[in-house]
Formats: sequence, structure tokens, C-alpha cells
Amino acid sequence: MKGFFRHLFKKKKHGLQFSIALLLGVIVIASSIYAFFYLRHDPTLTNLGGRLQGWSFQHPLGTDHLGRDVLTRILLGGQQTIGYSLLALFIALIIGIPIGLISGYKRGLADQVFMRIGDSFLAFPDTIVAIVLAGILGPGIGNLVLAIVLVKWVSYARLVRSTVLSESQKDYILIARTNGLSSSKIMRKHLFPHIVGHVLVLASLDLGKIILLISAFSYIGLGAQPPIPEWGAMLNDSRPFFQSKPELMIYPGAAIVVVVLFANMLGDYLRDHFDVKKEVNQ
Repeated sequence: MKGFFRHLFKKKKHGLQFSIALLLGVIVIASSIYAFFYLRHDPTLTNLGGRLQGWSFQHPLGTDHLGRDVLTRILLGGQQTIGYSLLALFIALIIGIPIGLISGYKRGLADQVFMRIGDSFLAFPDTIVAIVLAGILGPGIGNLVLAIVLVKWVSYARLVRSTVLSESQKDYILIARTNGLSSSKIMRKHLFPHIVGHVLVLASLDLGKIILLISAFSYIGLGAQPPIPEWGAMLNDSRPFFQSKPELMIYPGAAIVVVVLFANMLGDYLRDHFDVKKEVNQ
């Protein structure tokens, strides 16, 4: 265990980067735990008589335009934004990794079909494709998650495929084939460990992008629907009161910045730690 942490902090730059990312991660996790166990306010309960209140012991961050507790909605909104982002990322990994493994190792018709599908998705920016899919599927957080998955799985499949194509030509794979190992065992025992670092780096960097996508789409009405607390939707609800109560937009905006910063710093650290080349960003 001591050797593990010594390796993590062997470079001052990387150690500082990891420490900041870890601190931000602890803040996010602690806030979620606090929101789950200790919050006393109903995030959807309106109280027009107590709308737009300032800081108080009962409402540490005040209330919004409908009298709802802002702190409660910020913390529970984080569970919505981060939780659905992780869900979309997980489903994209579950779809993309097996397709990339099979396509890169088996080649043939399966690889050709995948390449054509992947090229069609990559012909347009991710955000444009996600907007079109979310618009077709209709507003709602479930449809938004599905749209993000349909966009994001391709990048993981292509990354895994390129790594498998490179590793498949090496001697240890040829020896494994000569010894009679099945394709499934070769992919599971020899190829999968080589893609883990690449996938972790891309996933950590993608997490921040997905959080921004969910927040942005909720801001324009294609994501979480009222009265569900979600950071992007909270930004939109607070927009008419920006001049009189700017903190109503500052709180969810700052929360988005902190979480995205954590994800990006973690991705940068993992990229240096696993010595992954810059193609994971492409």
C-alpha cells in the first residue's frame, strides 16, 4: 500500500494534481451523502410566501423564486446531474468496449459494419448529433441519456478497436493463438488489460463533457423537467432573476465548474499515470 501511494506521488506535479482532484472528489461525495441522509427540506415544495429569501439558519443559501430551499436543490440536483452522467457513461462503455474488442480482433464483416456506423456518427460534432437525437426523442432526462449514449459509444469502440489492432500483431498474441487459446480468452486475458488505461482516461475526460451536455440540454428544456432539481434546469429557472438575485445562478454554475474541473484533472492525472498518448482526446 505504501508503495502504491509513493508511486502516485513520485512526481510533484502529478502528486499536486492528484491531491486537488481527490479533494474535489471528496467534496462532491460528502455533499451527496449529506444530501441523502440529512437534508430536511422538500426540494419540490413551493412556498410563495418565502420566495427569494436571503441567507438564514433555516435556508443557508436562501430560497428561489418559488420559495424552495436552494441548498437542498443544489445538492439533490448534483445527484441528478452527476448520477445521470455516470449512467450514460457506463452504458456507453458497456456497449463500446465489446464492440471494439470484437471488431478489432475478428475483423471481417463485423469490422466493416462498425466502421461504417462509426463514420456516420463522426461526420458531425457530438453536440450536434446529441441535439438532433434529443429533439427527435423528445424532452426528458431518460431520452437525453439515451441520446448521449448513442453519441458516445462510438468513441470508446474506436479507441478499443485501434488498441486491439495494434496489440493483435504482437508476438505474445501469436503465441497465444499457437497454444490453442480461444478468441474469447485471448480478448479477456491478453487484450482487455491493455485497453483499461486508455478507456479510463477517455472516460474521466468524457465525464466532464457529459455533465456539461446534460446541464446545457436541461437549460434549454430538453433534459430534466420541472420540478426535478437539476443544475442546468436551475440555471434556466434563475435567469429572470439574475440582476436582483445573481447568486441563484452562481450556485449551480459554480457546482458545475467544480465537478467538471475534478473530472478533467482526474483525466489529466490518469493520462500521465498510464502514459496514454493524446489520441484519447481526438
